[in-house]
Amino acid sequence: MAVVRSFKDLIVYQKAYKLAMEIFEISKTFPHEEKYSLTDQIRRSSRSITTSIAESWAKRNYIKYFSSKLSDSLSEEYETEVWLDYSKDCEYINAVKHKYFIEQYEEVRKILISMIKSPEKFCR
Repeated sequence: MAVVRSFKDLIVYQKAYKLAMEIFEISKTFPHEEKYSLTDQIRRSSRSITTSIAESWAKRNYIKYFSSKLSDSLSEEYETEVWLDYSKDCEYINAVKHKYFIEQYEEVRKILISMIKSPEKFCR
């Protein structure tokens, strides 16, 4: 098992960060009228997954706070999935790209849930 010295070493962080960057790139193709709505929202929620992971790591001395921030991250993951559904249904992304993102976020979600259920593995 690899040594985790930073939140950046966590697989869940790495996966979520990569996905947020992919969403950033694909959202550049969304219509201009979506700039202050769907585009901003999907970018914000996808990025918030990683920022909440980082915040949880900073507070891992406190199991309840650690779990709470991971729960925030999980909420942002679910929100991102909804924005992906809108993106597909508004025909800004195709079904193949939508399926890819949903499957990748499912992995992120499973890891977050596992961490929330066993916070002592990560807390000091």
